[in-house]
Amino acid sequence: MEGFKKFLMQGNVIELAVAVVIGTAFAAIIGAFTEAIIDPLIAMAFDADDLAGATAGPFKIGLLIAAVINFIIVAAVVYFALIFPMAKLKERNDRRKGILPDEPAETDVDILHDIRDLLRAQAPGTTASGTSPRA
Repeated sequence: MEGFKKFLMQGNVIELAVAVVIGTAFAAIIGAFTEAIIDPLIAMAFDADDLAGATAGPFKIGLLIAAVINFIIVAAVVYFALIFPMAKLKERNDRRKGILPDEPAETDVDILHDIRDLLRAQAPGTTASGTSPRA
């Protein structure tokens, strides 16, 4: 029982539970926004009464369109309300602390160029351009 209590008191379990609850509430808000605002706009464009009820033959294509729209809205809100501001805040804090952004990593091509240049420099009878003096 002690191990179970320790497991429940870990920060990760509590954070995960809070995230699930907030995520569920957020999904309800996005669903209501899509149903109240976005669906009528798209229904007017496609001349349909209900987006989710739109069909293409026997296929309920409206359900798919509504799900894709909900996903895009959620992704946009998460990015612009959470990810983007947090990245800017971290960048600002790093600048304030004097931490410079990482330089781009050296690519395989860059490394191969360096190796080629070193081999050329070590080879006897070659010039800096890599050609022999007789050529």
